[in-house]
Amino acid sequence: MRFGYTLMTEQAGPRELVGHATAAERAGFDFEVMSDHYSPWLDEQGHAPYAWSVLGAVAQATERVDLMTYVTCPIMRYHPAVVAQKAATVQLLSDGRFTLGVGAGENLNEHVVGRGWPPANVRHEMLDEALRIMRALFEGGYVNFKGEHYRVDSAKLWDRPEQPVPVAVAVSGEQSISGFAPLADAMIAVEPKEELTKSWRKAKSGDQRIIGQIPICYDKSEEAAIERAHAQFRWFGGGWKVNAELPGPSGFAGATQFVRPEDVAESIPCGPKVDKIVDAVSAFWQAGFTDVALVQIGGEHQDEFFPFAEQELLPALREASA
Repeated sequence: MRFGYTLMTEQAGPRELVGHATAAERAGFDFEVMSDHYSPWLDEQGHAPYAWSVLGAVAQATERVDLMTYVTCPIMRYHPAVVAQKAATVQLLSDGRFTLGVGAGENLNEHVVGRGWPPANVRHEMLDEALRIMRALFEGGYVNFKGEHYRVDSAKLWDRPEQPVPVAVAVSGEQSISGFAPLADAMIAVEPKEELTKSWRKAKSGDQRIIGQIPICYDKSEEAAIERAHAQFRWFGGGWKVNAELPGPSGFAGATQFVRPEDVAESIPCGPKVDKIVDAVSAFWQAGFTDVALVQIGGEHQDEFFPFAEQELLPALREASA
């Protein structure tokens, strides 16, 4: 089991994120994932720098950890040909440590380009075409493509790593697994459901990287941790079918206005107790995941988290997962 750290662009600025990346590497995390947002989920989070600029800096500031987008949406805000160029560049900057994590996106980030927000089945069609375009570009040579949603005219990656960039795809059920597994190298899911991992392994042969993510809120005061998790992460309990549709932070604020701090504390481990966090994370390895990235809630509360992670949390997680 590999344990990662989340560079949460919604809760910290670009310079701070680079500092968090180096601190997480020193603390012993195996990999780092970065969200790719145009807006935070809630105003209280307060940030949304451009992920790809930050990734370039992180690739130079770190030496060992694998890097990954978690996740980029290559269907509206970005054209897939441009995402392929960005991914290839980060792979070269990081000396082969990068995985491109993609998904069908959220209205929260994609509506800003003024194209509306298509229904889920259309978004999946668009993601399918996007994956095919990026795969072709990673393989090299000139690419022409004419699909229902995209066209590519004589595109080529002039600075391309020798090995194609690994691609991980976010899935939510059997339909998305059957459609995307043939086009992907790894699976992403935020819910520790064993049926997802079994279906993925059935669809793919060989060793499979299956990557999850879980928010936690470490603080020496459990009360303060619950208060912070409620302020910044109460949106998390809405479920991705809801979260993908709301258009902005004000929509998430309205949708979560009746969520209580105790409701958040039931779904997110809060406070200083290692056992509580280990118990929550264990659901992922029990469900067959190979990797899980932790989100420490609160951009200004990362520095206090790293010594705790290095000295207590990561050793406990490694022992329990073994």
